[in-house]
Amino acid sequence: MGQPLTVPPPGFDELPVEEQIEYVQSLWNRILRLDQAEVRSPDWHRDEVKAALAEHEANPSAARPWTEVRAELEAKLRRR
Repeated sequence: MGQPLTVPPPGFDELPVEEQIEYVQSLWNRILRLDQAEVRSPDWHRDEVKAALAEHEANPSAARPWTEVRAELEAKLRRR
Protein backbone atom coordinates (compact mmCIF):
# COMPACT_ATOMS: atom_id res chain seq x y z
CA MET A 1 0.00 0.00 0.00
CA GLY A 2 1.01 3.61 -0.50
CA GLN A 3 1.17 6.46 1.94
CA PRO A 4 -1.71 7.03 4.37
CA LEU A 5 -4.37 9.29 2.91
CA THR A 6 -5.76 12.40 4.51
CA VAL A 7 -9.49 11.83 4.78
CA PRO A 8 -11.10 13.88 3.48
CA PRO A 9 -8.52 15.52 1.22
CA PRO A 10 -7.61 19.14 2.04
CA GLY A 11 -10.30 21.57 0.92
CA PHE A 12 -12.98 18.91 0.53
CA ASP A 13 -15.12 20.13 3.44
CA GLU A 14 -15.17 23.64 2.01
CA LEU A 15 -16.73 22.46 -1.28
CA PRO A 16 -20.49 22.76 -1.76
CA VAL A 17 -22.26 19.42 -1.24
CA GLU A 18 -22.96 19.10 -4.97
CA GLU A 19 -19.22 19.40 -5.75
CA GLN A 20 -18.35 16.93 -2.97
CA ILE A 21 -20.71 14.41 -4.58
CA GLU A 22 -19.21 15.06 -8.02
CA TYR A 23 -15.72 14.55 -6.56
CA VAL A 24 -16.64 11.23 -4.97
CA GLN A 25 -18.42 10.11 -8.15
CA SER A 26 -15.35 10.93 -10.24
CA LEU A 27 -13.18 8.88 -7.87
CA TRP A 28 -15.58 5.95 -8.13
CA ASN A 29 -15.61 6.22 -11.93
CA ARG A 30 -11.80 6.17 -11.91
CA ILE A 31 -11.76 3.02 -9.76
CA LEU A 32 -14.21 1.32 -12.09
CA ARG A 33 -12.08 2.16 -15.14
CA LEU A 34 -8.90 0.91 -13.54
CA ASP A 35 -10.09 -2.19 -11.69
CA GLN A 36 -13.50 -3.02 -13.16
CA ALA A 37 -12.90 -6.76 -12.91
CA GLU A 38 -12.13 -6.39 -9.19
CA VAL A 39 -15.19 -4.28 -8.29
CA ARG A 40 -18.07 -6.63 -7.60
CA SER A 41 -21.51 -5.78 -6.31
CA PRO A 42 -22.46 -7.56 -3.11
CA ASP A 43 -25.34 -10.01 -3.35
CA TRP A 44 -27.57 -7.74 -1.28
CA HIS A 45 -27.20 -4.99 -3.94
CA ARG A 46 -28.44 -7.35 -6.63
CA ASP A 47 -31.28 -8.47 -4.33
CA GLU A 48 -32.32 -4.84 -3.83
CA VAL A 49 -32.33 -4.21 -7.57
CA LYS A 50 -34.40 -7.35 -8.21
CA ALA A 51 -36.90 -6.35 -5.50
CA ALA A 52 -37.20 -2.82 -6.87
CA LEU A 53 -37.72 -4.13 -10.40
CA ALA A 54 -40.39 -6.59 -9.21
CA GLU A 55 -42.15 -3.78 -7.33
CA HIS A 56 -42.07 -1.58 -10.44
CA GLU A 57 -43.37 -4.36 -12.66
CA ALA A 58 -46.22 -4.99 -10.21
CA ASN A 59 -47.20 -1.30 -10.14
CA PRO A 60 -45.54 0.71 -12.94
CA SER A 61 -47.86 3.70 -12.46
CA ALA A 62 -46.27 4.35 -9.05
CA ALA A 63 -42.97 5.30 -10.69
CA ARG A 64 -41.88 8.93 -10.85
CA PRO A 65 -39.77 10.49 -13.59
CA TRP A 66 -36.07 10.87 -12.74
CA THR A 67 -36.23 14.62 -13.41
CA GLU A 68 -38.88 14.98 -10.69
CA VAL A 69 -36.97 12.86 -8.17
CA ARG A 70 -33.71 14.68 -8.89
CA ALA A 71 -35.34 18.11 -8.50
CA GLU A 72 -36.77 17.01 -5.14
CA LEU A 73 -33.39 15.75 -3.93
CA GLU A 74 -31.60 18.90 -5.06
CA ALA A 75 -34.19 21.05 -3.26
CA LYS A 76 -33.61 19.05 -0.05
CA LEU A 77 -29.83 19.52 -0.37
CA ARG A 78 -30.23 23.28 -0.87
CA ARG A 79 -32.31 23.53 2.34
CA ARG A 80 -29.48 22.02 4.44
